[in-house]
Amino acid sequence: MGLHRRSSRQLFREYLGVLRGRGSAHRLPFSAERRRGRRQRGGLQLLAEFLRLLRGQYAALAYALGTLTLATCLALVPPATTKVVVDNVLGDRPLAEPFVRLLRRVGISAADRGSLLVACVLVVIVASMLRVAIHLSGRWVATRLTKRVQIRVRKRLFEHVIRLPLYRVQQLRSGGVASVLREDGGAVGELVFAMLYNPWRAVVQLVGSLVILAWVDWRLLLGTLGLLPALYLAHRTWVRRIRPLYRDIRAQREHIDGHATEVFAGIRVVRGFARERAETWRYVRNTNLMTRQELFVWWWSRILEAVWEALIPLGSAALLLYGGWRVLQGALTLGDLMMFLAYLLMLLEPLAVLAQSSAQFQNGLSALDRVLDLLAEPVEMLPSRGRRPLNRSSVRGRIELQDVWFRYPEQPLWALQAVT
Repeated sequence: MGLHRRSSRQLFREYLGVLRGRGSAHRLPFSAERRRGRRQRGGLQLLAEFLRLLRGQYAALAYALGTLTLATCLALVPPATTKVVVDNVLGDRPLAEPFVRLLRRVGISAADRGSLLVACVLVVIVASMLRVAIHLSGRWVATRLTKRVQIRVRKRLFEHVIRLPLYRVQQLRSGGVASVLREDGGAVGELVFAMLYNPWRAVVQLVGSLVILAWVDWRLLLGTLGLLPALYLAHRTWVRRIRPLYRDIRAQREHIDGHATEVFAGIRVVRGFARERAETWRYVRNTNLMTRQELFVWWWSRILEAVWEALIPLGSAALLLYGGWRVLQGALTLGDLMMFLAYLLMLLEPLAVLAQSSAQFQNGLSALDRVLDLLAEPVEMLPSRGRRPLNRSSVRGRIELQDVWFRYPEQPLWALQAVT
C-alpha cells in the first residue's frame, strides 16, 4: 500500500512502532529528519549552546536574574510575620530580644500589641510593594532579551539556510523554512524564561524556604527533602522521553507547512491535473497525524502532572500531621506551625511548577536541538575574500565540460556520467 493511500491512523500506528524500536520511519511523512540522524545532546550541552547564543546580552541576563533573586527573597518576608502575629501579638509569648531592640530604635514598644500588629502589617505591605516593582523591572528586561534572542536566532537561521545546498533547500521547501524560522526560532527565544528565568526563581525560593524550614525544625525539613528524589525520578523517566516526541511534532509541522506552500505556489499545475481533492486529502491526513502525535504527548505530560498533583497534597498532609503532633507535645508553638506551613507551600510551589512546566521546557529544548542541527549542516558558495571582478572584454563567454560526473546527495544513481 503506497504512502498516499495510508490513513493517519495507520501512519500513527507505524510511528508508535518506530518509537518502540520495531519499525522503520522511512514511510512516515517527516522521515527525512530521522534518516539524517540526530545528535544526542544532553541538558548541560544544550544549556552551554544556549548561553553562547546569549553572547553580548549577559549584562541584561544578570540584571534580570539579580532582580528576580531580590524579589523572590522579599516574597519570603510576609510568612515570617505570621509567627510574630500568632505568638507575640495574639499569644502571650515575649518577642525575641534582638527584635525588641530593633523596634525600640524606631520608636515602637514591644509591649504594645496594637503597635506591634501595625508594624507587622506595614512590613508586609512594604515588602510586597518592593517585590512587585523589582520583579516587574526584571521581567521587562527578560522579555526584551527574549525578543532579541528570537531576532538573532532567526537571522542566523536565514543566513545559513540561504546558503545550504540546493537539494537540501528543496527538501525543506519554502513553507518548511518559514516554519523553522517562525516556530523553532521563536521557541528558542522563549527558553530565556523556560530554561533560565523560571528555574532560577524556583531554585532561589526553594533554597530560601529550606533554610527557614531548617531553622524551624530540621525533622520537618527531612520530610520535605524526600520529595526531591521524586522530582529527579520524574525527569529521568518521563521528561527525557518527551523531547524526541516534540521534535517529531515539529518535523511534521514543517512538512505540513512545506506541502501547503508548495501546493499554492503551483496551483496552476494542481488545477491543470485536477489534483485538488488529492492534495486536500494529503493535507488533512498529515494534519490528523500531527494531531495524534500531539495528543500522545499530552497524555505523557498529564501523567507527570497527575503524579505531582497527588504527591504534593499527600506530603503536605503528612507534614501537617507531624507538625500538629509537635505542637501538642509543646515542642513547637502554633506560630511556628503556621509559619512552617506557609513556607512549606512556598517550597512545594516551585517543585510543582518545575514538574508541570517540564513538557513546555522540553518542547523548547527540542526546538533548540533542531536549530543546532540545521546550523551544523554544511553550506556552499561562501563569500570569498579572493574574488576578482571579470572584465567583459577579456571573457571568451564559453564553458567547456570535461568528464563531468554528478549525482544528488543521498541518491545512488548518477544524474550525469562522463559528460564532455
